[in-house]
Amino acid sequence: MESGLRFAAIDVGSNAMRLLFTRVIEKKNEKPFFIKESLIRMPLRLGHDAFTSGVISKKNCESFLHTILGFKNLIEAYGPVSYRACATAAMRNSTNGLDLVQRVKESSGIDLDIITGQEEAAMILSRNINQYLKTKKSYIHIDVGGGSTELTIISGGEKQTSKSFSIGSVRLLEGKVEKSYWNVMHDWINDSTRSLGQIKAIGSGGNINKIASMLGKDKGKSVHHTDIKQIIKKVNAKDIQDRITVLGLRPDRADVIIHASKIYLNCMKWAGAKKIIVPQAGLADGIVSQLYDHYKSNSAGETN
Repeated sequence: MESGLRFAAIDVGSNAMRLLFTRVIEKKNEKPFFIKESLIRMPLRLGHDAFTSGVISKKNCESFLHTILGFKNLIEAYGPVSYRACATAAMRNSTNGLDLVQRVKESSGIDLDIITGQEEAAMILSRNINQYLKTKKSYIHIDVGGGSTELTIISGGEKQTSKSFSIGSVRLLEGKVEKSYWNVMHDWINDSTRSLGQIKAIGSGGNINKIASMLGKDKGKSVHHTDIKQIIKKVNAKDIQDRITVLGLRPDRADVIIHASKIYLNCMKWAGAKKIIVPQAGLADGIVSQLYDHYKSNSAGETN
């Protein structure tokens, strides 16, 4: 007999689409244990269209819909308790984003939610990152995506403030980030952290996860800013082809990892954080956490 509850999550990002299958094991008087059973990643860069022309091209729309249909078939085979699909900056910034949502519903039956930057940050923070927080410490959570960066200030174990910025790895690659965007981010970090004393950073996003794994760091361990700089120096010394063949980077990671690291390093510097904790959890993990919480609250309601 199989044990555990199955959940699935679709994350439609600016640099890639992901489908996560997670099993949750429950034990009496213990915290639930989340097991990632499978993560399927489709390197479809919707952000290229969204941040250059403001509309997702016909070709990428078709690729996107084929991918969603494939994901739906896999979800039906997996048979989760529930699933949710969320889209982020690329879809938020595309004039045909809502049209695509409608086409997804018609072709696959999936309700695709275009979420705000703040919703995105809140979902990522949920259970996956809260476990690393100490109530007497202050943190800046830096979530870098292809199209945006979500920053959240946490102090005393509580979220103090958060903001979404139109600075992302794909947006930087496409040359679509003005200096004024950086100035706004710098001023916000200064204002939000001024009275908090020593700050530690927490990083989420595929690029910081990759940097941590290249450094041999286990999930939830800290990475020093000088180590990030060393890795980026190593990456920068190689052309795109060698980054893929020698360093083992994915093709759609090889051209954005340096841009993403610039965002993490700037945020850390402006907040005065020397180290960054890397839980290696993303939006899909946050979606699963919310689905599980929703399932538990509904179950509790039915038994009352």
